[in-house]
Amino acid sequence: MNENLAVVDDVRVRSCPRVGSRGGKGGKKASRLRIGSWNIGTLTGKYIELGKILQKRKINIACVQETRWKGTRARDVDGFKLWYSGSAGGKNGVGILVDRDLRELVVEVRRVDDRLMSIRLVVGGFTVNVISAYAPQVRLDQEVKKKFWEDLDEMVRSIPHTENLFIGGDFNGHIGDSARGYDDVHGGYDFGVRNEGCNSLLDFARAFDLVIANSSFLKREEHLVTFRNSMGKAQIDFLLCRKCDKGLCIDCKVIPSEHLTTLHRLLVMDLEIKRSRRKRAGCRKPKIKWVNLTKDKAQELGKKLLAMRAWMSRGTHLVCGS
Repeated sequence: MNENLAVVDDVRVRSCPRVGSRGGKGGKKASRLRIGSWNIGTLTGKYIELGKILQKRKINIACVQETRWKGTRARDVDGFKLWYSGSAGGKNGVGILVDRDLRELVVEVRRVDDRLMSIRLVVGGFTVNVISAYAPQVRLDQEVKKKFWEDLDEMVRSIPHTENLFIGGDFNGHIGDSARGYDDVHGGYDFGVRNEGCNSLLDFARAFDLVIANSSFLKREEHLVTFRNSMGKAQIDFLLCRKCDKGLCIDCKVIPSEHLTTLHRLLVMDLEIKRSRRKRAGCRKPKIKWVNLTKDKAQELGKKLLAMRAWMSRGTHLVCGS
């Protein structure tokens, strides 16, 4: 189900809560955005607390998984606008929250099913696409997994390469602490041992020239682990961006101190989007200000022209000299 919203006229960043706009060298402006991803177990009884945590952590856009809410709707959550997509049975479910400064910049919402949805917004002259994804668990049927990856492939293919793309999700797989054959998408900083389930994520990232942001920064273990239970700990939640946009990502880490859910941890990515002020190219002929041409300067100019043999005077006419 698609929900198309009207394109807004104001496409400026309205002082993002993270840092806002700031000046840079060469006439560049930088806008800071923080995108988060979190499997919250369920939204029921948690959405108010979730909004407060997102505000406290200065998160502008948050992808959430396993919402377990039915239907496809939108609602206000403590200053955030929440769009969600769920199933009739109340299983799975994904959502995206956008803060009060950016919510009016959303121009499109696309819902695929209870595992995939996306939004498109215009920020500081850039078109930004954010996808919230919830991959099937390893134990589920292969057909369910195949459908998820095919739907995600189709969604990414539909986004022009000229637009920014960020994906946040629970992918239920371990990419491991070694890039091992995937140096182009895996940054080499991760946790645990790769399992078969995450080869699909790595292959997907390679196919679409994406990089896994939370494998690109050297962190302590507590800032890498996204999942903990009585059996152990793992990293199964990831944030991805286009390879050409990797330079926009200045940090990506887990915030371990937030415990809205006892299993998953909040993952955040900090972006710095720069916009260059281009000088308008001159399109008019330069004007000669004859008023400033004094007698002395006129004589000096005449001597230079004669020396260059550029012009010869014949009466009251000037013709090109030989």
